Amino acid sequence: MSARSQKALVLFALAAFICLMAIDSSAQKKGWIKLFDGKTFDGWKVSENPGTFTIKDGMIVVHGNRAHLFYDGPVNNHNFKNFEFKAKVMTTPGSNSGMFIHTQYQETGWPSKGYEIQVNATHTDWRKTSSIYAVQDIKEAPHKDNEWFTQHIIVQGNKITVKVNDKVINEYTVGADSRLSSGTFALQGHDPESLVYYKDVMVKPLAD
Repeated sequence: MSARSQKALVLFALAAFICLMAIDSSAQKKGWIKLFDGKTFDGWKVSENPGTFTIKDGMIVVHGNRAHLFYDGPVNNHNFKNFEFKAKVMTTPGSNSGMFIHTQYQETGWPSKGYEIQVNATHTDWRKTSSIYAVQDIKEAPHKDNEWFTQHIIVQGNKITVKVNDKVINEYTVGADSRLSSGTFALQGHDPESLVYYKDVMVKPLAD
């Protein structure tokens, strides 16, 4: 490689780094806080089968036996009432996962506290992405497998709003049977046949 090519490569890498820093800075100014650093599971706690969750190229890779990855870190002392929570997600054919809200760590089983916001485009479960699982369900997936999309969950008072790529897919106002209280977040490893990726996991706490 010539000296000119090396210099061009260095300048390109520097420009890319500055661009990423600018994006991070913009998100921080808008109140968003990263919960996953892209390198470690610091601030997270895995239940049941830790091997289901690994990290590759800044992504959380979910693939293995049933397990849940709970946020257990310092932001809001991992206890959120009103908030915006979002992550970039990519499903693969036949995969199932989910994002739990207002939940709490438990060693085994499906989380019993809070609500699951479904992640599923083509798994046999008919409840698709953005379903508030078994509460208000979506029958048609708002995205395709093997493509990144952003799922964005907003909880304010007794209302849950779920967006995909900035489009509102599901809105639900809870009634007397509400499981809304406060709690943490969890990502779901559903079964050994499911392979799902997460990155850019963020939260914006909102006023009570």
